[in-house]
Amino acid sequence: MTTEALGWWGVPLAIAAGTLRGSAPFLFVSLGECLTEKSGKINLGLEGTLLTGAMSAYAISYLTGSPWLGVLVAGLAGMVLGFIHAWLSQQPRVNDVAVGIAMIIFGSGIAFFFGKSFIQPSAPQLPTIDLGSWSSISAIQSALKISPLFLIGVAIAPLMQWFFKSTRWGLFIRAVGDSPDAAKAMGISINKVRMICIIAGSCLAGIGGAYLSLYYPGSWNERISSGQGLMAVALVIFARWNPVQCLYASLLFGGAQAIGPALQSVGINSYYYLFNASPYILTLLIMIITCSPKRTLTGAPGALGQ
Repeated sequence: MTTEALGWWGVPLAIAAGTLRGSAPFLFVSLGECLTEKSGKINLGLEGTLLTGAMSAYAISYLTGSPWLGVLVAGLAGMVLGFIHAWLSQQPRVNDVAVGIAMIIFGSGIAFFFGKSFIQPSAPQLPTIDLGSWSSISAIQSALKISPLFLIGVAIAPLMQWFFKSTRWGLFIRAVGDSPDAAKAMGISINKVRMICIIAGSCLAGIGGAYLSLYYPGSWNERISSGQGLMAVALVIFARWNPVQCLYASLLFGGAQAIGPALQSVGINSYYYLFNASPYILTLLIMIITCSPKRTLTGAPGALGQ
């Protein structure tokens, strides 16, 4: 039984399925950006990192037959781009935003150049966990298929929050992000902390790209990211630099992304493109609300405003 056969009951089911499948890239990229911004830096280049991770994972999975090896290589590719971004952004009189834009172009160019030959071939996909095996309805079975990579991302969110609040390294990162001068007086190496945070954050973004190409939608093409790397920056602001709230916000963005396909499954095609724009409209609304001069950004690292 398909979602179309379920009638309007199939719409919330399709949105729930789309939320579980489509939120993971937002989650990994936003957690990576949250880690980066906690150290007082911003990385707009994660859109390019997401694309490079997607291409690298798909290519390695196709060439070796191992999708998990593809995920590992995607993380390593993200680390390489993160190192370049971290080194450039910490040079004197270099602007983070300008470096981020350059890294979007660089990462996208690398992905498009090396990924040309992998657009048509079919690569092995990541396995799924079937949580709907108890049901005889195929639509429910399909909706409750999730990737282990999504569960890993869900587990990282509370672990990262605990890391920031309860560990020495977490204290160092918050100190560097909130008051670099005070952190320097404590003997903390600001450049070292930020370098590690940007590299680790880019690694997570690369893994988010692997999820795109090896699970959902499960292919490689040059438009696969659809701006999710840039939307993650707004998502982190919306989540107030809190990893667990990044998880909730990612689920919200994933659900917004699923509205168009869910309505299409019951035959509503008139406003398909409008509903597909829901994540972008949500991003604009979030930026308008959070950037109001009458509101204070609770939780924002102090160094971001310098």
